[in-house]
Amino acid sequence: MDMAADLERHLGYWLRLVSNQISASFARALQARGLSVAEWVALAQIEAAPGRSCAELSAAMGLTRGAISKVLDKLQDKKWLARGVSEADSRVQVLALTRRGRRLLPELARIADGNDAQFLEVLSADERATLRGLLRKVAASNQIHVVPID
Repeated sequence: MDMAADLERHLGYWLRLVSNQISASFARALQARGLSVAEWVALAQIEAAPGRSCAELSAAMGLTRGAISKVLDKLQDKKWLARGVSEADSRVQVLALTRRGRRLLPELARIADGNDAQFLEVLSADERATLRGLLRKVAASNQIHVVPID
């Protein structure tokens, strides 16, 4: 039996093969800009929901509190993140992007768009929309909600 052919009959194989290449290329592009995929995801998540707590971000990203704290410390050191105290509960830290952090996001979006285009331009706009819809359907059906960071 040809093991390569056996692997290639599995959709999971093709998803992983393509995903690994797209993800690695994106990680390299972000690394050249001085940040990690986890930092980019955190920035995007905070922008999408300003005032989110550290615990909420930790849950959304599937990271421990210690791991998210390290990511947030790096963002704060780069002056892209500000931490504040919740008005409702002074024990809770809330997160917001700084002006520098907000200005950075469009550049990072262009990097992500360019990376997608590099790999997916072979597909028509309709095919990309279909693929996105199918992957969303699979994610929803399997209750996959944690934002990927690696």
